[in-house]
Amino acid sequence: MKRFRCAVLSVIKHDYIARGVTAHPRFEVTVVADDASQPDWVHERNQKFADEFRIPYVRDVERALAEYGVEVAVVSSEAERHCDLSVRAANAGLHIVQDKPMSNRLSECDRVVEAVERNRVKFLMWNRNFLPAVVHAQQVIASGAIGQPWAIHVDFYFSKDAGPPKGSRKPGDPPINWLQYQIAAHADGSDGALGREPIGELQNEGIYPLAYIRCLTGANVRRVFARTTAHFHQVNVDNGVDDLATVTLEMEHGLLGSLCVGRIGAASHPDIGEIKIHVLGTAGALVISEARPEVAVYYRGQPEKEFRHRRVAIDNDYLLMENFAHAIDTDSETILDARAGRAICAITEAALKSSRLGKPVNLSAR
Repeated sequence: MKRFRCAVLSVIKHDYIARGVTAHPRFEVTVVADDASQPDWVHERNQKFADEFRIPYVRDVERALAEYGVEVAVVSSEAERHCDLSVRAANAGLHIVQDKPMSNRLSECDRVVEAVERNRVKFLMWNRNFLPAVVHAQQVIASGAIGQPWAIHVDFYFSKDAGPPKGSRKPGDPPINWLQYQIAAHADGSDGALGREPIGELQNEGIYPLAYIRCLTGANVRRVFARTTAHFHQVNVDNGVDDLATVTLEMEHGLLGSLCVGRIGAASHPDIGEIKIHVLGTAGALVISEARPEVAVYYRGQPEKEFRHRRVAIDNDYLLMENFAHAIDTDSETILDARAGRAICAITEAALKSSRLGKPVNLSAR
């Protein structure tokens, strides 16, 4: 089977995307590239990844794409640069694997959809739809065991901290700078939506529950109502973005959907968080815990911050790339393509608008 050479276009946010690509034997990373105009901290992170994989780091995206014989671009930059790098890769004829969120602007998503379709390349938004519990939920629904689904809800709370708790800033102290905080927090994994522009958890993490809802129902969203707040973390308060949100969805075929998403802090949960899928059907219901199957590991001298519960039988990275390779081989669509990514971005944009206005917002047909 043909192997694909991959260019990693910025690896400063989530290097697990690039590592996940290499989980499949048909994909190999051969070069890291970014724009020379990026600041030093960007070049340092890119160089560190390149050194680990013993591949070149080129401070010129177009030159790297032209000179290294690559066919796939892996994009994991700041959120506001995702789409620009993806458009440039598509225009160079490369297939694209992109980190979430697709963008913080719907207009940027439109640029990606246009470039991907015009250049006839494949696009995969990184997601968790091949986790065992999600696959099982899809199988149960497809079997008809619960009849025709009519309502779906997803809890997506993850127990990570984001710096000082809400209310900890003393009078006269300056507000926390978003980008500076995210850069510093990267060392211990407590960084969130890396970028110059602050992004709340609905925009940052909402792709996962919304992708589950899309995967399990196949229905488009018509209208949304949302509430958002900064409930836990001072960095979110200071930058005017949410760390907790609820969204209600009116969907095609009379389906109702809802989700709760938030970064609830390490003190809020004994494990990585509460992530569950609830589906009501005409003949029954199901509740799926996203973490299953898992084992609990306890031992003497265990670090305080180490997660005790560990997921097992997870082939999500491999299966995503298997799906991506199949799409390239057969000229079919990926499990979360550019139009699906754009649709999810449109939902989050409408939800944030709804939260500001305090009333439902309709999504335009597209």
